[in-house]
Parts: sequence; C-alpha cells; structure tokens
Amino acid sequence: MNSLRIATRRSPLALWQTQFVAQALKNFYPKLAITLVPIQTQGDKKLAPRYAEESGKGLFTKELEGALLKKKADIAVHSVKDLPGDLPSDLKLAVILAREDPRDVYVSHRYPSIEACPPNTRIGTSSLRRQSQLKSYRSDLTFISLHGNVGTRLLKLQKGTCDALILAYAGLKRLGIENDYPIQLIPLNILLPAPGQGAIGIECRADDIKTQTLITPLQDPKSACSILAERSLSRHLGGGCQVPLAAFAFFENKTFCLKGGIGHLQAERKLKTKEIPTTTEAEELGRAVAEDLLQQGARALLCP
Repeated sequence: MNSLRIATRRSPLALWQTQFVAQALKNFYPKLAITLVPIQTQGDKKLAPRYAEESGKGLFTKELEGALLKKKADIAVHSVKDLPGDLPSDLKLAVILAREDPRDVYVSHRYPSIEACPPNTRIGTSSLRRQSQLKSYRSDLTFISLHGNVGTRLLKLQKGTCDALILAYAGLKRLGIENDYPIQLIPLNILLPAPGQGAIGIECRADDIKTQTLITPLQDPKSACSILAERSLSRHLGGGCQVPLAAFAFFENKTFCLKGGIGHLQAERKLKTKEIPTTTEAEELGRAVAEDLLQQGARALLCP
C-alpha cells in the first residue's frame, strides 16, 4: 500500500491520537502517504445531556464507522472506551496500541485531594461509573453532570461550574497538560476505570487484509489481551447501555487478572499463565467475571 486514509474525530485529543498513530506508521513505512479524514460525530455536537445519556456508546464512533463502510477511509482511530461492545459485522477492531495509564484523575484548584474535600464539594463528571464508585468512597460529595471534551470541562472548572473534575489521566497526559493543573491520581482500589480506558484502537473493514497487515506492527499483545477481556465483560453485561460499569485487566507476575464492577458490586478472577493468554482465554475470563457480577445481583442495575 502506498497511501492510507485515517478517519478521526475533530476534538484535540482525537486528533492527537490519530497523529500519534500516523507517526507510528510512518516510522515503519517512511514512504506511506497518510491523509486524515476529520469527521464530526454526534457526540461532538452540542447535544442535550439527556440525549447523550440515552444514546449510550457509539455516540463518538458511528460516523467514523460509516466512513469505513462507505470506503471513504481505510482505518478509524478510537479511544477504545468509546467503542460499543458489538461492532458492525463488516468491521473489526484490528489493533490495540500500548495502553497508557488507565487511572482517573482528580483535578482541582481548591482542594488538593478527594480526601481533603469538605462535604458537598461539587465534583464535575457525567460518568455514572465515576459517580457510583466515588459515592461509595465519599457519600457526602455532590456530583455535577458535565459534558464536552477535556478542554471544555477544564474551562467549566475554571469558571466555577464545579469545585473539581474527574477525568481520564491518559487524556491529560496525551495533550501534554498533566502538569498544568493540580491533580491527584486516584488509586484503582477507589476508582476502577471504564473498560478500555487509556487504550487507542484501530478499526478497519474486516475483509481489508492489506490494511490489517499494514497496521499489525502497532499491536501491543499485552494491551490487546487486557482489552479483549474487559470488552468481553462489558459485552456480556450489555455494556452499551449507560450503566456504572468498570473493568481493568492486568498482568501480575505470571498471572493475568481481571477486576470488574458495576455499581457497588465488584468481582475478580485470575488466570495463571506463563505467556499471554489466547483470545479465547481472555474472553472467557471476561465472561466469568461478568457471571460473578450477575450472581451478585448486577442484572437489576442493567438496562431492561
């Protein structure tokens, strides 16, 4: 292949991720001509909060997938946590890049940490996952629903719409602004991330073998295994709905671990392994954790 068209959202973070992928490909293929295809998605438009909540996942990906299906682009670059569990049958998530730190971060000029917040501190986040877990940790906090990209939410913080924000650390780091604000990295035992958080994925047409071969060098096997397990858990629980779903898979010595949660419920499974688990093993681990959560009563927290 001599050229490649990459579909991307127009937000600063999305463009950074796409340019990162483009440069990584150029490192392998210096003569490859790459064209960006910026697309405005429904999630990037000024939507009413209720619409955003009801639309669920796919809000930031549908138009990019449409460009792939219409052959207006060869690949699409996504934040994996934005992708629905079930992709269109003609498309596939072909590559997962090395994952960035998946933790969430607390941002505030007023109070140095969540622990230092007085009662009724206004925390800005539209994520049910973040609200649910933080309410378990600090039931005396007040949550303000905020929508928009990273820059928009940081601006609302500066204007006093809220006292603090909860954001994905990976986004701040990729934009190079993680040192521009007072932050606290929130431990995973307090706030478990969304499935796929911190990972960049590349989607393409399932029958486009040439493109899949071209982008294969960007695959990070350990990150891909973790994402497979997390997405399997999410898919088994119907994770396209707006539910407080969390998942994080990781390697600990010779053990592959997956932690999952929905609302106040938590479950963990471990798989002893000398190598990276197979696709089947990773997906089975995801289903097993999902079943553990269902046995604890998670079905009552899911969409009907």
